[in-house]
Amino acid sequence: MLVLGIETSCDETSSAVVVDGKELRSNIVASQVDFHKAFGGVVPEIASRKHLEAIVPVIDEALRKAGVKIEDIDLIAVTKGPGLPGSLVVGVVAAKALAFAFRKPIVGVSHIQAHIFANFLIYPQIPLPAICLVVSGGHTDLFILNKDKSVRHLGRTRDDAAGEAFDKVAKLLSLGYPGGPIIDRLARQGEPNFIAFPRPLLPDSWDFSFSGLKTAVLREVRKLQEKGELPIPHICASFQEAVVDTLIEKTVLACKEFGISNVLLGGGVIANSRLREKFKERADKEGLKLFIPTLNLCTDNAAMVAALGYYDWQRRGAVDFDVEPSLRI
Repeated sequence: MLVLGIETSCDETSSAVVVDGKELRSNIVASQVDFHKAFGGVVPEIASRKHLEAIVPVIDEALRKAGVKIEDIDLIAVTKGPGLPGSLVVGVVAAKALAFAFRKPIVGVSHIQAHIFANFLIYPQIPLPAICLVVSGGHTDLFILNKDKSVRHLGRTRDDAAGEAFDKVAKLLSLGYPGGPIIDRLARQGEPNFIAFPRPLLPDSWDFSFSGLKTAVLREVRKLQEKGELPIPHICASFQEAVVDTLIEKTVLACKEFGISNVLLGGGVIANSRLREKFKERADKEGLKLFIPTLNLCTDNAAMVAALGYYDWQRRGAVDFDVEPSLRI
């Protein structure tokens, strides 16, 4: 089955063609990062306008690179949420217009859950069930992916997501945007145990909370500024280590609680080099089988949307002709 994926949840306009949820034919991404850097974060109005400019050329390029025409597509999958309202509308309207004009079935999928299914584009045969951790700029979520590829939501962020905390700490240190890659790079020059930041594990819940950690960084920075010194690499390394330890520990605890030895990672923050390194080390120590997408499939993309759309179609056989954007999915 040829699936056309469309993704416009935030500031990447993307379209992809995927076969049977596993074979990647094309994956075109038009990034808006350069347009938002001056503002230190994504500006919703700018994002939606850039999506309008890019959506048709991006879809055309995805079809061209895949060597197919829209008439050849069997199913259209589009992100319906969560995300920025204006951005979501652009993708959903484009998908519905194509579905209507060319009489194609359409499914709306969860952006967060789609990050899980990016793994199937790299590892077609993943043993299930699996514990899944999705970490991005706006979301930090823990799931169980069942054998039938249905998803059970265990926990989510209560306040600042991990990626958001990276951006805010980078802003606090005047490092620029996006903060994650900058902190990752500077942390390699620092000592991860230089500052003993807290690990917010929330022992009675599967939820996450990084707001307190962000505040702890702010307090430490103020103390160091009073002393006339601000060891940026050490602060970055110590903060990053606290986030990484929290994410790994929570995931391992879930594996033990539910007796599951397979772990799937997804989301933009999974591109963090320290997180990938320590997760592999811990997985080996705990006897867990770890699956991590390639870097190009960690950030927002339509290939993961097409993959989830295929599996949703196979499992439910549903057609969402009335698909509408939703801020919480």
